[in-house]
Amino acid sequence: MLFLDITDAGFEQKFAAILSRGEETGREVEQTVLDIIADVRRRGDAAVLELTRRFDRLTTESMGDLEVTAAEIEAAFTEISAEEIAALRLAAARVRNFHEKQKQQTWISTEEPDIILGQKVTPLSRVGIYVPGGKACYPSSVIMNAIPARVAGVGEIIMVVPSPNGEISPHVLVAASLSGVDRIFRIGGAQAVAALAYGTATIPKVDKITGPGNIYVATAKKLVFGQVGIDMIAGPSEILVINDGSGNPAHIAADLLSQAEHDELASSILITTDRSFGEQVVAEVELQLAKLSRETIARASWDKYGAIIVATTLDEVVEFSNRIAPEHLELAVADPFAILSQITNAGAIFMGHWTPEAAGDYLAGPNHTLPTGGTARFFSPLSVDDFVKKSSIVYFSKDGLQRLGADIVRIAELEGLEAHARSVSRRLTTP
Repeated sequence: MLFLDITDAGFEQKFAAILSRGEETGREVEQTVLDIIADVRRRGDAAVLELTRRFDRLTTESMGDLEVTAAEIEAAFTEISAEEIAALRLAAARVRNFHEKQKQQTWISTEEPDIILGQKVTPLSRVGIYVPGGKACYPSSVIMNAIPARVAGVGEIIMVVPSPNGEISPHVLVAASLSGVDRIFRIGGAQAVAALAYGTATIPKVDKITGPGNIYVATAKKLVFGQVGIDMIAGPSEILVINDGSGNPAHIAADLLSQAEHDELASSILITTDRSFGEQVVAEVELQLAKLSRETIARASWDKYGAIIVATTLDEVVEFSNRIAPEHLELAVADPFAILSQITNAGAIFMGHWTPEAAGDYLAGPNHTLPTGGTARFFSPLSVDDFVKKSSIVYFSKDGLQRLGADIVRIAELEGLEAHARSVSRRLTTP
């Protein structure tokens, strides 16, 4: 764990390792993923079966056994408590309500008497959602990926989830049912992404793939992009907490560890204007680490990619945050709304001392699939927009083309595109 002053000599160099985490690993696995994709394209179901046996230790001989049945989903509701089902229902309802507000409608403009312009909004026909299933079960990922697709009006939602030894968490199956998933396959890894992208005899080809996964999944999504759409390339999780010396150090420590427990490459950073507060947070992290069931993972993340950074002013803190463009940004300050307008780059912003990032992970309402690794500079959270496509509508009457035609011809000619110009000029001179 780094404890640095932002003005220290060598600060940038020392901090660089955190920003570049995972990059080398990505290059190392690319050839392996390319081979898996090629195998699935060539052999289809046979390759998916073989790779799933190898990586998920499944002994099934039939692709049919890889699809979750309605009976299995129904049984899942009996395997978890009524309180857990109620919590998942609440999360689904809140996420659905938030995403309903994002919906856009087809629109037509008749501002000009001789020209009609507009935009047609059309849901995607079929999407695939990838739900991680390796180091933990993630029903929240099901909800966050499936519900925006369902709100958008997607025709069919196909879910893939790795299931070591064939087992899928009943919580994941319940979440899938509550979120409107149509079909579920117990496959994961790069082979699942390839199957969704290219289709097999059993697994239908989709138009877009969303959802986070490990480095093999992220690499596979990058490599199939263009064949299908993707949401983003998700890297290791991260949190940046901005602090002005106010609040409870124990709360901040807990928030930092909420990211550290994701995986060993996760990054948890506090930047504060109060060195003493930062020192108290470090002490609290050590106390809380010892009590975590995922201590080994969280400690590896904290030791290698955790940081406490001391700055002089909040302006300095905000400038640093905007440069980092964190996935999760907590404004743990006395007046978070006073600096909100200065924040330009962040996946999600959590305001004040009583809004832990975990609230957004589960049921606040906004999506928790967020841009990582500084990509919040140009990417947005997963939304209904990710599950629709937009087509421009253009209608010219004869009068409209005659009114604007000469300028269309002029621009086409200055670009040297004679046929473009002629497609207009012919209409202007002949009936």
